[in-house]
Amino acid sequence: MPRANRHFLPGHVWHLTHRCHERDFLLKFAHDRNTYLRWLFEARKRFGLCVLNYMVTSNHVHLLVKDTDQGVIARSVQLVASQTAQEYNRRKARQGAFWEDRYHATAIETDAHLHRCLVYIDLNMVRAGVVRHPGEWIHSGYHEIQQPPERYRVIDLAVLSTLCGFKQIADFQRAHHEWVRQSMESLLQAGTIAGPNRSRSEANVS
Repeated sequence: MPRANRHFLPGHVWHLTHRCHERDFLLKFAHDRNTYLRWLFEARKRFGLCVLNYMVTSNHVHLLVKDTDQGVIARSVQLVASQTAQEYNRRKARQGAFWEDRYHATAIETDAHLHRCLVYIDLNMVRAGVVRHPGEWIHSGYHEIQQPPERYRVIDLAVLSTLCGFKQIADFQRAHHEWVRQSMESLLQAGTIAGPNRSRSEANVS
């Protein structure tokens, strides 16, 4: 796996991918995925982490974040990853690594590239054949974008809307819904969407 780029710059958007150790399904239970999101929310409060989208699967995590200050992303990832691992290992009376030693980071241009990355993350579990629609997987940013919760929001929807070229959040939400719909149609026509009853490992979906 390529080494993660550690030279984060304020204002840049990054797509982070972090996998469980040896791609084990250590996040297969909703309890542990909820733990990860609880600490992600804490990172936003504690460090000001600007989250634009996320997907927590059973064996890896996608984060789309905007860098706001030196060290914010690194400290946030360290907090979330370490606390999730500690709680899991304590609960399971387990020892050993929970995560791969490094996460992978890719710089994202704030144009059509951002739109594609956003939808790519949304459709992770659809491509895996686990669900038919991203709205069926609750541990993802799709829900927050389309139906923002009153409390414990992780995604900065105002920043995301602006980066995607929209002045109004409602306009962005409609566009985002359409991007997802069009992408799902393309995947269906290409025959690349796996149905929920088709055997396919999530570990093969990046």
